[in-house]
Amino acid sequence: MEPILIALLFANAVFNIVVWPRFYVRVAKDPRAKNAAGKATPFLIVHTVLIALALALALASLIAAIAALVG
Repeated sequence: MEPILIALLFANAVFNIVVWPRFYVRVAKDPRAKNAAGKATPFLIVHTVLIALALALALASLIAAIAALVG
């Protein structure tokens, strides 16, 4: 695999691992995240699912980059 593609996969993984967990902290603190009873709202649930998918893609990118480096 081309070195530029490997670098892109690594960059994608790093970006997702750095950005999304920090975003989750902000979303969880948002007043729309929980209702008056303290239960998670659809706002929090949807964002949690999206962040989990982004982190899964980061893991897939990282695995693909390592596989490409190893050969």
